[in-house]
Amino acid sequence: MRKPIVAGNWKMNKTRAEATALLAGIKAEVAGLSAVEIVACVPFTDLDVAGQALKGTNIALGAQNIHWAEKGAFTGEISAAMLKELGVTYVIIGHSERRQYFGETDESVNKRTKAALAAGLQPIVCVGETLAEREAGQTTQVVERQVRAGLAGLTGADWDKLVIAYEPVWAIGTGKTATTAQAQEVHACIRRLLGELAGAEAAAQIRIQYGGSMKPDNAKELISQPDIDGGLIGGASLEAKSFADIVRGALR
Repeated sequence: MRKPIVAGNWKMNKTRAEATALLAGIKAEVAGLSAVEIVACVPFTDLDVAGQALKGTNIALGAQNIHWAEKGAFTGEISAAMLKELGVTYVIIGHSERRQYFGETDESVNKRTKAALAAGLQPIVCVGETLAEREAGQTTQVVERQVRAGLAGLTGADWDKLVIAYEPVWAIGTGKTATTAQAQEVHACIRRLLGELAGAEAAAQIRIQYGGSMKPDNAKELISQPDIDGGLIGGASLEAKSFADIVRGALR
């Protein structure tokens, strides 16, 4: 059975002091919940204090981006070695906001994913369609393109470290959520596609999160679906109790 994974994506929120306080609250709320893998993906400036705060806990540290080069003239970017030095084990790649605002492409997602895997980090690779694409009946086509291009060239043990996050762009931060049936349909499509790329055995083990306005009141229903293995949580991860309630909703 795949272990559920719930990751909080704090986006551009929380100073170091605020991060320390939030993590203290989250740690108290989720202590002992070992049946769910819990990740806090914090801003770059919070990674140091977050890493210190999470040592010895059941919460892993995640980053929100990674560059594909080991070092060089890439102003504003962060390398895998820099992340690992701070205790990072997970990294979000290809979030829709990175695609929309910062020029992320399927090709750059692929390069970042390979860099993360090569360094022993676990990538959370995001895919999902816009509202216009869904209304045009292009959801499957868009998600398949993103998965095939973003994961091109992965082999062997790479698949064991991979997490996919399906995030319908129209449901991120809007309060709208895909229905349980809509979410499960796309998750099942992704898993079938992973079977083509990685083989049935590997595809059965890869965890696929839902990432579109998951909240405490809908988390359990969504995560109970056969192909939904947790959540990539935005706004609800910025408050300790709401995040913890989602984690509890992932218990199986």
